[in-house]
Amino acid sequence: MEPDQADDVGVHVVPTPAILSHGLRPMRGRDPLERNRVATPLELLFDLTFVAGFSMAADQASHYAAEAHWGTALGGLGIAMFALYWAWLNCTWFASAYDTDDWLCRLLTMAEMVGALVLALGLAPMFRSIDEATTAGNDLMVIGYVAIRVALVAQWLRAARQDPLRRRATVTMAISVFLAQVGWITLLALRDAPWSPFALVLVLAADLGAPIAVDRLRGGIPWHAHHVAERFGLLAIIALGEAVSGTIAAVSAVVERNGWSAEAALIVVAGTALTLGSWWVYFIVPSAFVLERRRQLGKFWSYFHVLVFTSIVAMGAALHLAAYVTEGGAAIGPVSALVATVVSVFVFVVAVFVLYSVLVREIDRFHYALVAGTLAFLILAVALVALGASLGVALLAVAAAPFVVVIGYETLGHQHEASALERLAITTGTPAT
Repeated sequence: MEPDQADDVGVHVVPTPAILSHGLRPMRGRDPLERNRVATPLELLFDLTFVAGFSMAADQASHYAAEAHWGTALGGLGIAMFALYWAWLNCTWFASAYDTDDWLCRLLTMAEMVGALVLALGLAPMFRSIDEATTAGNDLMVIGYVAIRVALVAQWLRAARQDPLRRRATVTMAISVFLAQVGWITLLALRDAPWSPFALVLVLAADLGAPIAVDRLRGGIPWHAHHVAERFGLLAIIALGEAVSGTIAAVSAVVERNGWSAEAALIVVAGTALTLGSWWVYFIVPSAFVLERRRQLGKFWSYFHVLVFTSIVAMGAALHLAAYVTEGGAAIGPVSALVATVVSVFVFVVAVFVLYSVLVREIDRFHYALVAGTLAFLILAVALVALGASLGVALLAVAAAPFVVVIGYETLGHQHEASALERLAITTGTPAT
């Protein structure tokens, strides 16, 4: 408990040496129903290291897209986001269940952070290896990924020793994650072996399947629904930082070429509006409420988020791409840059609606109208730039697209959501608080 946190009767707790120090504490599992559970400063610091990875992935994707190397851009972005997200996800899930914030936990978290930065440094060589059709550039990325996961194995082993109630689940995670890392290193060493594609499938299955298997072992681990939802929301905000960065890059390109102008102002407004609208749309989904009542959806919800986060980072990459086009150094035209932005926004909006529909166990027909309205503005944006409008004008139309969902939610959608959550609470036998 934080020193200034009040208890249930409003009396502030006097901090004791045990509270103030960071000596070793037994890792026996957090209470999954703990009240007022929030992300810790250590978790926020850990998340911050993934800014470097998202930024590098967006920069590299936009660079190769500007050269019209779309296969490299899309393939590299997909691989980069899978590696970054999967490493982050497993660490986050563990922290939700077993965070002790003692000195050993902090040092192992630092080891994970070092791995995340090494992974980020390995993304540029990975993109280059895809572009050159070789596997020689994957070494640093894999080493960084493995470093994160090995530090996590140490965390799981500690939990296995100190939480006998869930030892079977924690040991299973430790062994599965460790074997998967042995697999990645083996693939790295024997990358040219004829059986490597088959081995890759096995390693991926081990890495992806372990959490699903653990959920079936004595109830899995004691993750906290509201805490996990908050961590995902914070990562979404971090990912949206790439849209802000892309906006700055696009505006800088305009200003450097023509000075401050109406076009620069349009891009500032459009980029900011797109970021705000996307943020608003993401937080419409009632993740914490539903996950608290339907914990069995946790794995689908978290696995599906790789598409949500990838589309968000892709928005930033597309805005970076617009900057390349504005500078005049791209092999593609403004229409291609707009299409990249439009596709990333549309994928994001549709992914959020899919996530919402699965969580509440129904499809709201009103959402079809919202998706259609979103698509209409995105098509308008492409048409505008194809007819000769500036990127700034077209980006305003793109920025308006998520606000179709926002306006729909604030006028009628919130009532539909409240009704859906009430029905869900009734079917799950829990109060709709």
